[in-house]
Amino acid sequence: MMTARELVRRCVDIEEHYKTLYVMGCFGAPMTAANKKRYTKNHEYNKATARTKMINAAAEDTFGFDCVNLIKGVLWGWVGDLSAQYGGAKYGSNGVPDVSADGMIRLCKSVTDDFREIVPGAAVWMPGHIGLYIGEGLTVECTPKWANRVQITAVGNIGKKAGYNTRTWKKWGLLPYVSYEEVETVTYEQWKEFMDRYRKELGEKDAPAWAQNTGEWDAAREEGISDGRRPQDLVTRAECAAMVLRGRN
Repeated sequence: MMTARELVRRCVDIEEHYKTLYVMGCFGAPMTAANKKRYTKNHEYNKATARTKMINAAAEDTFGFDCVNLIKGVLWGWVGDLSAQYGGAKYGSNGVPDVSADGMIRLCKSVTDDFREIVPGAAVWMPGHIGLYIGEGLTVECTPKWANRVQITAVGNIGKKAGYNTRTWKKWGLLPYVSYEEVETVTYEQWKEFMDRYRKELGEKDAPAWAQNTGEWDAAREEGISDGRRPQDLVTRAECAAMVLRGRN
């Protein structure tokens, strides 16, 4: 089962690092000629002249999503694979059914209209539309409104935020396919700043610079600095702290 933290990370990563377009009924398919032909005929919404023109104009490295299919696509295993029909997602996999936005909120647990206790990784919903709360009053959603793509917006139920469009939702709930035992507490701005710096500094290296030495990595794991994952995975906060401390020496 995917953790709430991982679901948030993957959805935000799509917003930050991939070209996307709102395409009804699409769960991450790249906009190849074949997929454009398919999706401009699959739904009345996409058949509208303006939408068809927009889809056909998209570059082939653009991935199509709609609101609920952003969440389902990631839970179905989407990895941004341009060579795969659905970007690496496998329809109906991992115990996640193909449901609408309204159907998904009905399956959620602890559904409420009180946004004071909302947690990262929770689904936020209004009739016919759904998004994913990422923390600090922000949601990642795919919508034809504003940017017409996957985008970060402010949750009006909590308050407006400078630099973000605002949407007020009706309810939120916990997705039954997600583990909320470990909830991400780092803010979106902090995560983005760290990841931008991390990618810039390390580029295409196979492992963090401080962990290139196998003995050093093993020692870090024994000392509790590392959680034992492969070096090329994202670092934990403890590992980040270790890098900072070593950088001062």
